[in-house]
Amino acid sequence: MLLSHNFDVAGDIVPALSREEFAQVFIEGLADRKQLKCRLVDNPHWIVEVLFPTEEFSPQQVGELCAYALLEKRQTQSSQSVSFRESHSAAMPEILVLGGIKTTPATSSSPNALQPGNWGVDVVETLSSEAFLQAIAWDATIAQKPTDSIFKIELKK
Repeated sequence: MLLSHNFDVAGDIVPALSREEFAQVFIEGLADRKQLKCRLVDNPHWIVEVLFPTEEFSPQQVGELCAYALLEKRQTQSSQSVSFRESHSAAMPEILVLGGIKTTPATSSSPNALQPGNWGVDVVETLSSEAFLQAIAWDATIAQKPTDSIFKIELKK
């Protein structure tokens, strides 16, 4: 499973995460699950690879773990700064984790490119998941896809 980060939050509500910081969210946040292996990847779009035993975890379960790892990181950041908490706690971003199986040929020969049959997952931070999903035409995008080839996780305020 490869993760990308879509940071759709204007202003200074939460700090943007570098690729390395984003990877650390999952490397540290999923460390208690010894069966899950996370690493930073060298790819223009994908940032983190999460390897997991499919007989123990479904892709959606791993997506949920990723969503909660990011939520925990953001909550930790907000509790470390009183001024941050006072001015922004009501405006914490919503988190979307949108996953789908790659069904088309790889766009690159890179070993870190998403390969057919593998899961590509967009981890989104946004002030409105509803508006974000509308903007990317999520319902139309998934309309013809088998339900077991996609997932959506939403953590709202």
